[in-house]
Amino acid sequence: MAPAGEESGAAGEAMVAQGPISNILIIIAMQTEAMPVVNRFQLTEEPEPAFPKGVPWVRYHGIYKDLHINLVWPGKDSNLGVDSVGTVSASLVTYAAIQALQPDLIINAGTAGGFKAKGSSIGDVYLVSDVAFHDRRIPIPVFDLYGVGLRQAYSTPNLRKDLNLKIGKLSTGDSLDMSTQDEATIIANDASVKDMEGAAVAYVADLLKVPVIFVKAVTDIVDGDKPTAEEFLQNLAAVTAALDQAVAQVVDFINGKSLSEL
Repeated sequence: MAPAGEESGAAGEAMVAQGPISNILIIIAMQTEAMPVVNRFQLTEEPEPAFPKGVPWVRYHGIYKDLHINLVWPGKDSNLGVDSVGTVSASLVTYAAIQALQPDLIINAGTAGGFKAKGSSIGDVYLVSDVAFHDRRIPIPVFDLYGVGLRQAYSTPNLRKDLNLKIGKLSTGDSLDMSTQDEATIIANDASVKDMEGAAVAYVADLLKVPVIFVKAVTDIVDGDKPTAEEFLQNLAAVTAALDQAVAQVVDFINGKSLSEL
């Protein structure tokens, strides 16, 4: 996955030259989002997950059809006991999981806020085309582009045709709410959905030349009438069921195919 407008060169050619995908890594930020996928694919928790000692990161593993599936989520904050959401945990977990597990493909799945101005509704599931940050403001030439960090998801034209998912751009920031400055950048990013991890996962995957796709399900309407936090919590359980179904469809489509066939 190269930054927008750039070719991934030899790394990209190597991706296309590979045989059928055999090892996929699913990265999910929250336990509530992860467990339906864990249960669907009958994954088991690894007691020694190949991560540094003392980190709360959790790895589940199993075999489904012709695929080795690893699912990793960042675990609970050791001091506060809440899910370790956000870009810092996402970056660290993605880096460590790639190094330890050497996946052929990453799926970053999770919930997100949607925008009624872009036609989003609660429960919609998006296959993301591009990702960017909306809260890294560096008003200096070229550094401003670095801050936004626009990157393309791995191109999956056949997957897009086969599945009935919406297509849209994802904007990432470390706050659940949306400030006026965030909103301006999200509009500039032409985003249909916003989350707290995607662009960080994309950054690390790009560094290490691992293709990544993003599946995001809408829990709240950011530009709607209800408070974001209230709507998110109200819809989280129901929307994770839609997310689980979409991830299952994506995995079934991937099975037996090479990267170039996606």
